[in-house]
Amino acid sequence: MFYYVLKYVLLGPVLRLLFRPRTEGLEHVPQRGPAIVAGNHLSFSDHFLMPAVLRRRITFLAKREYFTGPGLKGRLTAAFFRSAGQIPVDRSGKEAGQAAIREGLGVLAKGELLGIYPEGTRSHDGRLYKGKVGVAVMALKAGVPVIPCAMVGTFEIQPPGQTVPRIKRVTIRFGEPLDFSRFAGMEHEKAVLRAVTDEIMSSILALSGQEYVDEYAAVVKERETGQQGRRLPRFRH
Repeated sequence: MFYYVLKYVLLGPVLRLLFRPRTEGLEHVPQRGPAIVAGNHLSFSDHFLMPAVLRRRITFLAKREYFTGPGLKGRLTAAFFRSAGQIPVDRSGKEAGQAAIREGLGVLAKGELLGIYPEGTRSHDGRLYKGKVGVAVMALKAGVPVIPCAMVGTFEIQPPGQTVPRIKRVTIRFGEPLDFSRFAGMEHEKAVLRAVTDEIMSSILALSGQEYVDEYAAVVKERETGQQGRRLPRFRH
């Protein structure tokens, strides 16, 4: 219930007024039945802008940190995400990944839209990174289409580290549904999962026009953070 209050009364109208999002290909999102909407992830604002333009409710697998933050801000953030029907996901290992897949399949089993960011984390530099195969596992196990989605301009309005977004128009593009029924029953084949995931990322790339990096975003972030740390000057005490 609170989801629709947010979407149509409290938050949605404000977002549409401030950011005036252009939508392209909205007709590709099915009006009923289960489907996965797989998008790039450039900004914290993505969580709110995509649902604001969709006609249907969408449930995201949100990182658990949004539900466990300290202090008043943490409690308010957690309350908001729970009220909006978002599902906390622990991303700290293989078992955590399996739990996320189970949660996602549960959403699809109810005939709902599931939102997922295959990169697994926000892009720290605006580029598109290699997708993780969890999206392929869910698509094949549930036998549902995948709708590629590209957020365009959200990195510019709220890059990592910026709390208050800039007021600027953004574009949200949806591509034609991707049908992977030809791979039914092959969700345990690593090569198939990689191929399906790469096809999804290729479709997102075609919509977004980003530069593509064939590495996982988390790996690149960790490497660059380490390099920056090594470049810091050392002082003798």
